[in-house]
Amino acid sequence: MVSKLLIANRGEIACRIIRTAHRLGVRTVAVYSDADDGAMHAALADEAIRIGPASAADSYLSIERIIASARRVGADGIHPGYGFLSENADFAEAVEAAGMVFVGPPADAIRAMGLKDAAKALMERAGVPVVPGYHGDVQEADFLAGRAAEIGYPVLIKARAGGGGKGMRRVERREEFIEALESARREAKAAFGDGAVLIEKYLTRPRHIEVQVFGDRHGNIVHLFERDCSLQRRHQKVIEEAPAPGMTAEVRRAMGDAAVRAAQAIGYVGAGTVEFIADVTNGLLPDRFYFMEMNTRLQVEHPVTEAITGLDLVEWQLRVAAGEPLPKRQADIRIDGWSFEARIYAEDPARGFLPATGELKHLSFPDEGVRIDSGVRRGDTITPFYDPLIAKLIVHGSNRAAALARLQAALKESRIGGTATNLDFLIRLTEEHDFRSGRPDTGLIDREIERLTAPITPDNEELALAAIVSIGVLRPIASNDPWLSLGHWQIWGDADRTVTIDHGGGRSVVTLKARGRDQFAVHAGTSTFPVLVLERFEDGASVEVTGRRRALRFVRQGETLTLFVDGRNLTFQLPDHFAGGHGGEIADDELIAPMPGLIKLVRVGAGESVAKGQPLVVMEAMKMELTLSAAREGIVASVLVAEGAQVSEGTVLVTLQEEAAE
Repeated sequence: MVSKLLIANRGEIACRIIRTAHRLGVRTVAVYSDADDGAMHAALADEAIRIGPASAADSYLSIERIIASARRVGADGIHPGYGFLSENADFAEAVEAAGMVFVGPPADAIRAMGLKDAAKALMERAGVPVVPGYHGDVQEADFLAGRAAEIGYPVLIKARAGGGGKGMRRVERREEFIEALESARREAKAAFGDGAVLIEKYLTRPRHIEVQVFGDRHGNIVHLFERDCSLQRRHQKVIEEAPAPGMTAEVRRAMGDAAVRAAQAIGYVGAGTVEFIADVTNGLLPDRFYFMEMNTRLQVEHPVTEAITGLDLVEWQLRVAAGEPLPKRQADIRIDGWSFEARIYAEDPARGFLPATGELKHLSFPDEGVRIDSGVRRGDTITPFYDPLIAKLIVHGSNRAAALARLQAALKESRIGGTATNLDFLIRLTEEHDFRSGRPDTGLIDREIERLTAPITPDNEELALAAIVSIGVLRPIASNDPWLSLGHWQIWGDADRTVTIDHGGGRSVVTLKARGRDQFAVHAGTSTFPVLVLERFEDGASVEVTGRRRALRFVRQGETLTLFVDGRNLTFQLPDHFAGGHGGEIADDELIAPMPGLIKLVRVGAGESVAKGQPLVVMEAMKMELTLSAAREGIVASVLVAEGAQVSEGTVLVTLQEEAAE
């Protein structure tokens, strides 16, 4: 086994690899960019070395910098993690050429599966069923549009290189094809350096089921059963589970055998995942699943496989890379119970899952019966440079119902403050009927998107609690605020304050009256609540509201207040009426950058007429391409940015004026 391992990655996967390496007595080296100076993965490793500026292209994607860093510290092995260079055959060859062990498959295997079109042709020859579509080399737009029409809409445009949903577009109608193709190509070119695509038939009610495979250098290949990854948005997985619900022994055997054949066809070594799509319109049958692609790396969702098999897949990777045979034979690998993984992101579901940034002022997860894989700590900042993943929450139970109940409880006990998150979206998703009953499919989230992402409207009691927190009376008494230290009494009567609170349901005005030290009457909506402060502690307090004791945790960052109460993460805005700016309202005549990013495309010029909803600017942020459209019809008054410009959140990009009257 290697003695010093450099991890060519960041965040939670780097931390995950470091922990297993340390358990096995392997010294670790972390690499970090300027944006990750002081990051958790750099702190966990035995050594850490800077590899460049924040841009991934100049740091985590630089083969030369990573190889030079490994040589500098005397590493004898490199683990690529997932993402970045993990499926780059040139990187695997460079590591081997430098005399180090690459903890991954051979470069030839990566190349064989790296281009989806060639991979599908190879799988057809190996007897693995593939999705109907076009996987050829001709890339002219008109030709591809013709093949899409022959396949029949809806179709899926997919980048032939890479993964993670980048360069992927679902197209419902012929007239939408060319614009979707151009967008997919741009995103694929930016993410993988290759803008070529393939076209596939889009199954209207599919399930995404993948099989974990493992091979060694002695010709042994096994599968570690399947995972269901059907809960997706924008082709990005949200909640994964293992095993797959409703799976029969016959289908499991057929799918596992097909995955092993796929790995054998390319002489696979190490951890890999063979991804299938299954049409469940009329039930899941052995002849109704199709090969999609093979990921030649460890997957983000590998912990659910570890949970049901009791195996450490990173340990297996390190042992196989050292030339050892697989630790177990197929007959020795068994399923124990059920596992779920939920991906917690800094993103705003109510704003189209727009990635978010910000300092994690509060970060806590349940301690018992839950595995948390994370690369951030309280006080860390989610930056615009990389994927906004905060943590993966993994649970295990004796059966699906037990594991799901544990997942729901763990999500409700998780508290994150300082940035928008998808926590409430995840909680609602676990309560969705088709998912709870074991019938997930890749279209579930889209069908229920309005309910799943609807803003949470706090009730009057929650508004009252937010008002109490906002004025500072729950802070430790060491405050100099006379409203606290003088017992809330004034000569002309009870002290009172009025607080304006913005929330998902609109704006509310709450009135508070002090009735004595730590006693208040709070009027919110049509109700008045007597509130008694019982105990204060760091980031929280115990209060009695209308005779009922409630525990509160909270965090305030500027005008944003996050209240953690009864398993909900409630976010409020406390507008500063003396501050300038838009006051939270964006005028229809200004197109505003919703977050920091790179301007990829400007579609309009000054003087042009635009319709409501017309795309004006395309920007790239946090590995996503965002299309920003006109909020109303009008004339473009000015275009204030150019393609290639880096802009900050709130930057005015385009301004509109009214159409001239005839």
